[in-house]
Amino acid sequence: MKVTRVETLRALRYTWVKVHTDEGVYGIGEAHPASGTAGWPKAVYGGIEYCADYLVGKDPLAIEAHWQHMFRRQLFRGGSDLMSAMSAIDQALWDIAGKVANLPVHRMLGGPVRNRVKVYVHLTGDSPEAMADDARRRIEQGYKALRFYPFGNFQDNWPESYQALVRSAVSYMKAVREAAGPDMDIMIDPVNRLTPPEAIAIGRALAEYGLYFFEDPIEPDNIEAMAEVAHAMPVPVATGERLYTIYQFRELLNRNGAAYIRPDPSLAGGISHIKKIAALAEASYVGVVPHNPLSPVSTAVCAQLCACINNVPVQEYTGLERESPNRDLVKEPLELKDGFLIIPDRPGLGIELDEQGMKRHPPARYDRPIVTNLDGSLRDY
Repeated sequence: MKVTRVETLRALRYTWVKVHTDEGVYGIGEAHPASGTAGWPKAVYGGIEYCADYLVGKDPLAIEAHWQHMFRRQLFRGGSDLMSAMSAIDQALWDIAGKVANLPVHRMLGGPVRNRVKVYVHLTGDSPEAMADDARRRIEQGYKALRFYPFGNFQDNWPESYQALVRSAVSYMKAVREAAGPDMDIMIDPVNRLTPPEAIAIGRALAEYGLYFFEDPIEPDNIEAMAEVAHAMPVPVATGERLYTIYQFRELLNRNGAAYIRPDPSLAGGISHIKKIAALAEASYVGVVPHNPLSPVSTAVCAQLCACINNVPVQEYTGLERESPNRDLVKEPLELKDGFLIIPDRPGLGIELDEQGMKRHPPARYDRPIVTNLDGSLRDY
């Protein structure tokens, strides 16, 4: 069997690859927008072409060898766009391998340690009362873990003062905790927008509400600063969705910078690389919570990883898997039951793109809101 073509498919703000072979078996994978998260991920498209230049004509089942070649072929390696391209192709190669063996991917990676994984869903609301109402709605739907942005509308500008920032986080957290009850797992995510002093103050103010974790409190580039924030806060920190190599995660883990790491299988090297990153985390007594903000294909990849990685306590889930337009992108989304994602036993990744359905949703750029302080200076996107 040989790879004949690597096709790029797009719909909405999502990008997938479809790796074709001369025996008619194909595999799919999803790419993160990487440096094109705001705008068009054009560099990712180029990265896919660059990787395809190497892969076409090769045996698709030599997955680890191909990963090493695609990574080391870059003399200046480890950039987010090429790692995104590699991640999607790695997923597609595992999909092919599973279809050839007639096994789900997780059975080729040591077999399942669980048959379902608890998910947390994203809440929305532009006031504490609205967020609490959404929490009650999600609990009625069966979810057992909730995550939210604690500063109102994601597109609004920043609160007017340091104390207003802390009060906003407390008001949202108090409302959601009262709505959800004392035993619900609750997380917050300020999307890397805080300074270290702000993050520490908010973490201390929210300690009494029993946070499961405080996700991405500060910008991700300074791992030493992230570790200092994690050590200063009385709540667990989760981070890593913008890291993409095992070396970056090694530094984070060596500094005890997180209680949970969040590698994205569409950015951090795909299935092959995240299995290795998860092993490092296991040795550090750190949980793995895969980042999953993309389409149902990304969810299916996460499910395969969650099935065979022991130190996965919970999985991110957007809550949009079974709603249009996301529902239109795949032939059958994974089953969600009582707040748990059921691990599929179908060959490969256990999911297929619906290319006819995708045609109803043309590619669109993704414009993340610009967030500024009162003086006009920029916060992280």
